[in-house]
Amino acid sequence: MNGNVIVGQSGGPTSVINSSLVGVFQGAKRAGCGKIYGMRNGLEGLLQERYVELNDCIKNDLDIEILKRTPSSFLGTCRYKLPHYEKDSAVYEKLFAILKKLDIKHFFYIGGNDSMDTIKKLAEYASKINSDITFMGVPKTIDNDLDKTDHTPGYGSAAKYVASAMKEIILDTDTYTTDSITIVEIMGRNAGWLTASAALARTEDCTGPDLIYLPETPFSYDKFVSDILEVKKHKSSAIIALSEGIRNADGQYICETQKDDMKMLGETALFLSDMVGKDTGMKSRGIVFSTLQRCASHIVSRRDITEAYDAGATAVAAALAGETGKMVIFKR
Repeated sequence: MNGNVIVGQSGGPTSVINSSLVGVFQGAKRAGCGKIYGMRNGLEGLLQERYVELNDCIKNDLDIEILKRTPSSFLGTCRYKLPHYEKDSAVYEKLFAILKKLDIKHFFYIGGNDSMDTIKKLAEYASKINSDITFMGVPKTIDNDLDKTDHTPGYGSAAKYVASAMKEIILDTDTYTTDSITIVEIMGRNAGWLTASAALARTEDCTGPDLIYLPETPFSYDKFVSDILEVKKHKSSAIIALSEGIRNADGQYICETQKDDMKMLGETALFLSDMVGKDTGMKSRGIVFSTLQRCASHIVSRRDITEAYDAGATAVAAALAGETGKMVIFKR
């Protein structure tokens, strides 16, 4: 018997995050682990002692295959930021008391940067108190911005959605001869990988987006209008893909420059569409993919499903081999 296991999901969901959950579940089951617990709403839920036994939820092969292809987080998720144990040791004491109560030997967390930071902190505290619990991170994020790994599960499916939807928008727009500007907003607060994937819409039967704006490059509205007008010299419609997280030279998010002092990202395309329409006198439309790009299981990447599963199963194998405070990575 390899002891009891607990697994949680954290941060923004993806269309394949549950495939990683299944990878952990099956990996632990095949390795002869004891009870396999699932945290309800990640670490935040665990601190409230909310958890389930996954054997009660995943009962047969059909459950497994369905769950692999089910979008969003089956166990629920959270945005809980674990403080450092030197600043708040009470949280750690409470958490490790719960883990001891459940007789947990292996802890797995599926998520992005904050989730991997959580794994690092928990492993360091475990070492400090001489706990033998192992802590392993399973990568996921559509932003594709985790360090050390070639790519992250979740990104491939989201990129496939973006490229496919972008192509459909372009083909729809190209049926008209009317002057128009279409601005498509794609997720990515600080990383432009997903927005850049809009370029994959460029195929034999589609020109792809005319302009792409990433958060890594300072955004200038005047240059933006100039770029659009240059495109308009050669064609009636201009199609633009831009990240929700584009910022001006001062580092301010473009969506925060609105007069109503909006602080949340998510309406950059609508804001710019309204402005550029007024300034150019052309028909202008803003399209926001929002959560569609991260939960569209109808267009999920098969490789993404497989890699997400492998990441979960590999984390289990590593933990059973004594690894802790680490994250599974992909190399190409």
